[in-house]
Amino acid sequence: MIILGSCAAWALLCAVGRTARPEGVLLAVLAVAAGYAGGRIAGALLPVAAPALLAAVGLGLVLATPRHADASAMGHAGLLAAHTALAVGAACCAGWAATATPVRVGCSLLAVAIVAAAFQAGSVPGGLAGSTVLLCSVAAARMPHRLLGLCGLALCAVLAVGTSWAVAERALPSGLSTALQGQLTEQRVQLWQDAISLAGQDPARGAGPGRFPELSPTARQVAEPDTKPYSAPLQQAAEQGVPGVILLGTAFGWLLYALWRSARTTQVALSAGAALTGLAVAAAVGNALSFPEVTAGAGLLAGVATAHLISEDASARRGCSDLTEDAAGAA
Repeated sequence: MIILGSCAAWALLCAVGRTARPEGVLLAVLAVAAGYAGGRIAGALLPVAAPALLAAVGLGLVLATPRHADASAMGHAGLLAAHTALAVGAACCAGWAATATPVRVGCSLLAVAIVAAAFQAGSVPGGLAGSTVLLCSVAAARMPHRLLGLCGLALCAVLAVGTSWAVAERALPSGLSTALQGQLTEQRVQLWQDAISLAGQDPARGAGPGRFPELSPTARQVAEPDTKPYSAPLQQAAEQGVPGVILLGTAFGWLLYALWRSARTTQVALSAGAALTGLAVAAAVGNALSFPEVTAGAGLLAGVATAHLISEDASARRGCSDLTEDAAGAA
């Protein structure tokens, strides 16, 4: 609550005295909070059905993707990758939470179907994101301690953000920089450079939420009226300064911390962590967090993976009650 409240308050503070539009940030914060609360409730009551339903909805979103060239468009690719990662993560969480073998097999097939649907939609990033989450979930079965896995996931997210920043600053070796720019497109790199330039003008408060399209020279030349930097950290830096980037990173770090402290199994925690890291990587090089269904889905998955199961709480209460009765009888 403190972190999300700080994100909302800082967005409002950055908008003071400017023609800024903090509504998008506030809606994203609300979507994450509502999704997380709903996930905690649904995960406590329906630890298998809730993530399975979330995975089925994700599969529907992937299947609804048009099968044409737009599947590789700048914003579309990141959105499809986010849908795929979250849906596969939810299917894996449902599979690990299930005790019946047929249910586990069904959830595994659902995860494979989501990955196949992403590839069929023409999204290589989406298919790779889903495949990576699936492999991480399988590897979690042999990992006795979740802390090391979560630290590795955090490192992946940091590397993705650092790479996008280095590409924008042209700080990478020429060969690697050319190869990455070919995959990312020159227009995306120019948007990133504009974001860094805006962040340098006011590192403390940025240019103001929602002002990037009107201040970016590259964005003004694009046909889309509301062009984003296609990188959540760089957009935060441009519009909310360094504190905005720190708050965004803190929110992601808190999610991983909550998964580390979760009472759910290591496999469920690491599967959800892999999916959220896939979303973080997609957000570092795309505009995935600009879509409310993605932010709400991330909150739902995190809530399900950190929920306290009603059955376990009831068993613990019964155990405490039995101990109390035994002690009273002995007395």
